[in-house]
Amino acid sequence: MNRIELFHGTDHIIEKPDYDKGNPKNDYGKGFYCTKLCEMSKEWACKQNKDGFSNRYEIDLSDLKILDLTDDSHTVLNWIALLLKNRTLSLDSEIAIDAKNYIIDNFAIDTAEYDIVTGYRADDSYFRYAESFVENGLSLRSLNKALRLGKLGEQTVLVSKKAYDRIKFIDAEPVDKSIYYPKFLVRDTKARETYKNDIRKSKSYRDDIFVMDILREEIKNDDPRIRQILSE
Repeated sequence: MNRIELFHGTDHIIEKPDYDKGNPKNDYGKGFYCTKLCEMSKEWACKQNKDGFSNRYEIDLSDLKILDLTDDSHTVLNWIALLLKNRTLSLDSEIAIDAKNYIIDNFAIDTAEYDIVTGYRADDSYFRYAESFVENGLSLRSLNKALRLGKLGEQTVLVSKKAYDRIKFIDAEPVDKSIYYPKFLVRDTKARETYKNDIRKSKSYRDDIFVMDILREEIKNDDPRIRQILSE
């Protein structure tokens, strides 16, 4: 069997995740959001500066259909499209609103066909990267660089009833906010500094792609220019 451990950081113990609960406004819609890293779950458990728990689970992935947004067949635009579809962004300009609709229509993947989705977690300041890109203030190359340099956490999300039925609770470890809230702040501060010092001031290349280029040229998911930029 193909079993892995997953961790869920929160302020209480969850022995049986409830498929009928969950926030549809999360990154990938309604689901049970986990990480493969115990330490990351502890940071997430204390992000509100409160003590929490790192819930540990085991799940058998055999015959589950998994959408991996970090593999070579997908790009950061597929990730952005799901954020735009599910999360609430503060978009004021016509360009940003048009870009949101276009990216969803041309780059979003229907997660209803899958049991599990894995990909980046748009936590706090990282969410600003996505907003800046849609507002035409950040290029595709810089966006991709920001996600890599910022060491953004990855998440594994159960999205189907079948996946919920497979996950088994192992135990829960108490997490001290005095230890892990500062760690969360350090990660967030580093992300902001990376954005301010390394990303926003990086050189814009003539062959780079901004969201305005995507709209004007009606760039699609299979456009080779996307792969070329993201492979650099």
